[in-house]
Amino acid sequence: MIDVGSTFEKNEILLTGGNGFVGKVLLALLLDRYPQCKHLHVLIRPRENLSAEERFAREVLASPPLAQIVERLGPEFIQRKITVWSGDVSRPNCGIDAGEHPGWAGNVGLILNCAGLVEFFPPVDQSLRANVDSVEQLTDLAREIGARLLHVSTCYVAGKADGLVEETEPITGYYPGRQGAGDESFDHRRELARLRRRVEQIRDSFVSPETDSAGSNSRQLDDKLADLGRECSARWGWVNTYTYAKSLGEQVLAEQQDVPWTIVRPAIVESSLRFPFPGWIEGGRTAAPLVLMALGGLRDWPARPDIALEVVPVDLVAGAILVAAALLLEGRHQPVYQLGAADVNPFEMAPLIELLAKEARKESSPGGGSWVPRLPAGPRLISAAEAERRQAKLQRRIQRAGAWLGSLQRAGLPGGAMFRSLASTLRTKGLQAKFRAQVLDQYLPFMLENRYIFEANRIREAYRLITPADRQKLPWEPEKIDWAEYWTRNQIGGIKKWIQPEAVKGWSFKI
Repeated sequence: MIDVGSTFEKNEILLTGGNGFVGKVLLALLLDRYPQCKHLHVLIRPRENLSAEERFAREVLASPPLAQIVERLGPEFIQRKITVWSGDVSRPNCGIDAGEHPGWAGNVGLILNCAGLVEFFPPVDQSLRANVDSVEQLTDLAREIGARLLHVSTCYVAGKADGLVEETEPITGYYPGRQGAGDESFDHRRELARLRRRVEQIRDSFVSPETDSAGSNSRQLDDKLADLGRECSARWGWVNTYTYAKSLGEQVLAEQQDVPWTIVRPAIVESSLRFPFPGWIEGGRTAAPLVLMALGGLRDWPARPDIALEVVPVDLVAGAILVAAALLLEGRHQPVYQLGAADVNPFEMAPLIELLAKEARKESSPGGGSWVPRLPAGPRLISAAEAERRQAKLQRRIQRAGAWLGSLQRAGLPGGAMFRSLASTLRTKGLQAKFRAQVLDQYLPFMLENRYIFEANRIREAYRLITPADRQKLPWEPEKIDWAEYWTRNQIGGIKKWIQPEAVKGWSFKI
């Protein structure tokens, strides 16, 4: 059996994306479970007002997953064990001056790439830099220093699907509508060349003697590039720009013959199950807007009752990545590991939405929370068309009410301040309703249109190859999760605690 600790003790590791949600938990878990690991190199992109070292200290070491570990191990240990590098994974040599890392060759055995842009519809050039260019540059670096490369992707590279998504699906030439191994309609090299030409053409069209690409047209330029991402992903069957770019990145990696690699595909990464403590979550994770909308009074849900929202706790994901990394270092890895739960322990939308509604009713009870509106008895599952119809009806009601208030103000009736306040409230409600509709529209592929069940056999096989002690340190047990308890305690509790309360107040949608 593979001894994970011994493997890490023999190999230095370069980590990218260590300041992200998964990266922080991964780094914390590695230091907590395997402090004997040889050495860690962490690549951080500096900001305009912060160096890489300052960002690492503030955003990573001081974060809840790392703070207690740093205190227990001591700052001297951290300084000896970790070297912070200023760089950018999307640039040649990762933005590090040539010759600055002569000690990496022969010592850094593994590159752990957790970097990426997890945004559904960004300007497509940003998604390319973060999710494709970075893979190209890290592959070149791995080749130069003789390292192996573990790349963190997403299960949703599957695109539009209904049913079991197998881990054995070929990567090269894949697109969601692929008709077997003989279908050569999609070629990632051709697609990337075409896409990059389109990006340059759009940029050039926004450059003029009066306004350069960084001038007042920047927002319109970003909108155009975001539309391009939508167009390209929809053309081939991916549900958003993020999954389209991630699949392109996978295909870039899969054609490499001289760099040992493996791809880890988590499903939706959410709050921790146990480590560093139950319910740790950071930022607006994928399911957070759904939770906040439910607690804010959302009653009508465009969702299929039999779809399981594929959620995996972040600490299980981090542990599985470390196991896959050890197997890669030992040469006993598979090309792809999917990390999902629905193949062994599904939790479907119908009971999930009912659970969220139940928690919302608790919040709206006396003493439950002053910002939460009174809620109706229960949620309703509706179609996308019905959701659109209700949204249009709501906007018409808001517009009529606004017009009525305007006529009262023009009539010069007493109570002008009250009318102005009501008009402002109506405008806010209209914006909230529009924003809610836009958010739900982005979630339709996961709640209504596609029933994903991600096969996760290979990670279970991987755990059979490591020692029992390592299985205890890095458990992978999604089949044992009590989803009702997890969503109530870890997800909802974590979102309430770790996502800013000011943001929560903006999710009240009842009118």
